[in-house]
Amino acid sequence: MKRVVITGAGTINPLGHDVATTFEAMKEGRSGIGELDIRDVDRLAIRIGGQVKGYEPESRFNRQQQALYDRFTQFTLIAAEEAIQQSGLEFGGKLAAEAGVVLGTSGGGLSTLDDNYRAVYEEGKNRVHPFIVPKLMNNAAASHVSMTYNLKGPSFTVATACASSNHAMGQAFGLIRAGFARVMVTGGSESMLCFGGIKAWEGLRVMSKDGCRPFSANRNGMVQGEGAGVFVFEEYEHAKKRGANILAEVIGFSMTADASDIVMPSQKGAARAIAGALKDAKINADQVGYINAHGTGTAANDKTECAAVASVFRQHADKVMISSTKSMHGHLIGGTGAVELLACLMALKDGVIAPTIGYDEPDPECALDVVPNEAREAQVDHVLSNAFAFGGLNAVLALKKA
Repeated sequence: MKRVVITGAGTINPLGHDVATTFEAMKEGRSGIGELDIRDVDRLAIRIGGQVKGYEPESRFNRQQQALYDRFTQFTLIAAEEAIQQSGLEFGGKLAAEAGVVLGTSGGGLSTLDDNYRAVYEEGKNRVHPFIVPKLMNNAAASHVSMTYNLKGPSFTVATACASSNHAMGQAFGLIRAGFARVMVTGGSESMLCFGGIKAWEGLRVMSKDGCRPFSANRNGMVQGEGAGVFVFEEYEHAKKRGANILAEVIGFSMTADASDIVMPSQKGAARAIAGALKDAKINADQVGYINAHGTGTAANDKTECAAVASVFRQHADKVMISSTKSMHGHLIGGTGAVELLACLMALKDGVIAPTIGYDEPDPECALDVVPNEAREAQVDHVLSNAFAFGGLNAVLALKKA
C-alpha cells in the first residue's frame, strides 16, 4: 500500500481567514464565538455562534460567481486555494487524471435554501434564480474545486452529519493508499448560520445560549460555527520526488456505525472506531500523544467520548492529552473535522497543543487531561482526530509527524 502525506493546508473559519491566523488563535486560546449577525436573529432563542467575521464575498468573487457559489462553496474555494498554493502542485497532463477531490458537508447550500424558501413562502415570489439547484446541492463545492483546478480523478461529496469531513478525508486517504489516485484535495465546509439553520437546531435542545465548555461540569450545550478546512493529500513517493514540504503523514483511518440510536452516541461504537484507527495505523495507544476530541460540549457526547477513550487507552488514558477546539470555533457540523485537523498539524509540526477553553469545573466522568484553558508546549509524534455523528456514524484519523 502507498504511504500518504499532507503537503498543503488551507482554511477560513471563525478563528481566522488562513492557517497562520488560525494557529495563532489556537495558541492564544482565543474564542471566535460571539453574537450572531444574521437576518431575524431577534426571533431566535440561540443568538451566538462561531461566525466568520470580516468576510466580504465581493472581495473574492465576482457577481457571476456569487450567483453560483453558496457561502459554503465560497469558503471551500478560499481554503482550497491556500492549500493548493502551499502544496506547489499544478494539475495538468497525467497528474490531472490522477488527482481528485472528496469533501464533506452536512447542510451544503442551506443558506441558499433558506433565502429562497423565504422568497417564495414569505415574500410571495413565483420565480427563483435558474442556478438555485446547482448552488445548493451538496456536491457543489467539490465540483467547483475540481473545475477550478482541473482535477479529473475521483471526485465526490460525503454527507455524514458531524463526521462528514473525517469520512471524506478517510476516503481520500484510502484512494491514494490503494493506488486509485496520486493526489486528493480533501476536507470539508459548512455554513448553516442562517435563520432556518439555527431554528432547526434549536428544536433539538442541545444548543448553549452563552458558550461552548466541553468536558466542564457546568457545560450546557454546543455552539454552531461555520467555515472550511481543505488539505492536499499526496502519495509519499510523489511528494518526495518533487521535494514537497511534508506537513504530516496520514497513517490510519477507521469508521464504525453504532447501529443503535439516531442522536444518542454509543461508547462501544466510538471505542471501536478509535481502536480501529490505532490498528490500521499499526501503533499502540501509548504512542499517541494527543487526541483532538469531538468534544461538542453536550453531556451525552463528552461523557461517552471520555469513556470510549478510557476503555481503549486504559492505563495510558490519563497520560494522553485530549482537547476540543470546538470551544474556540464552535461546531462546524460537516466541516468541523477538517478545521480540527489543523490542531493536529499544529501539534505535530509546532509542538503546541490547542486548549479546551471555557473549562470551569472538573467533571468526574471526564477525568482526562483536557488541556484546560491554555495551550501547552509538548512534542508528540502521533495524534488522533475523532468525529462522532448523529446517526451513530464514527470516523477517526491517525497522523504522525513528518
